[in-house]
Amino acid sequence: MTTVDPAASSGGPTALRIVLGAQLRRLREAADITRADAGYSIRGSESKISRLELGRVGLKERDVSDLLTMYGVTDQTERDTFLEMVKRSNQPGWWHRFNDLMPDWFQDFVGLEEAATRILTYELQFLPGLMQTEDYARAIASHGRPDSAGPDVERRVGLRMSRQKILHRPGAPRLWAVIDESVLRRPIGGREIMMGQLDHLLELTKQPQITLQVVPFALSGYAAESPFTMLRFGEPELPDLVYIEHLAGALYLDKRDEVELYSRAFDRLTVDAVTPDRTRQMLAKARAEI
Repeated sequence: MTTVDPAASSGGPTALRIVLGAQLRRLREAADITRADAGYSIRGSESKISRLELGRVGLKERDVSDLLTMYGVTDQTERDTFLEMVKRSNQPGWWHRFNDLMPDWFQDFVGLEEAATRILTYELQFLPGLMQTEDYARAIASHGRPDSAGPDVERRVGLRMSRQKILHRPGAPRLWAVIDESVLRRPIGGREIMMGQLDHLLELTKQPQITLQVVPFALSGYAAESPFTMLRFGEPELPDLVYIEHLAGALYLDKRDEVELYSRAFDRLTVDAVTPDRTRQMLAKARAEI
């Protein structure tokens, strides 16, 4: 038996938990052991094993060590490699200092976004967070009152700017964003802020790993009725995920038929949208018309 190659699992702690959980599931199934029996061996329940295997809870070294023994993993090098990854999965990410501002469901998204190799996103109202300027983000975070923004608003803006660093690191993910034309016409923050935002988009779209397309008004709303983001990963253990945010929380979809449905919707959006070159022309025209 072999455990996960740590060199192939260089994502954040959330991604590592999912990779490790998937490997534990495969080891358990190969050993023909039920979740209930595995749970009993670590003084837990069947549901605890389910949560561990889905990467939804942190992994304890003692529990993982006991499970590896039960699953027949006796080679000390393999065990040490696995347990070292468990330690890494429990280390807080850079976003830890913003935990008081973020609900748990969004902390998971930031961790997964950090680990993704491809980010496909569709937005109807605002520009994607990874493409926003500081002033644009502040206007949104302050609900249109940036002059009265308090410390929490500034920290939210700081969080958004920190997330954007993934676009400029070595091995940056491919970002493919599709936005509704109304996003360009919505004067978030006022004329000067929107002009700066459009200038920023024109600069971003010069980067080879970033693609932006606009769905014109004539085709708006046909391919998808609400915003969503798809995350794809380099690790084969990590399934594609669809992230859908709503006022009370978020949904993470990873079933094959669900992901396929959104993948087809995104493909349709890229067909309905104007080309990236034409999008840059629309950005320049929108700027001139502000």
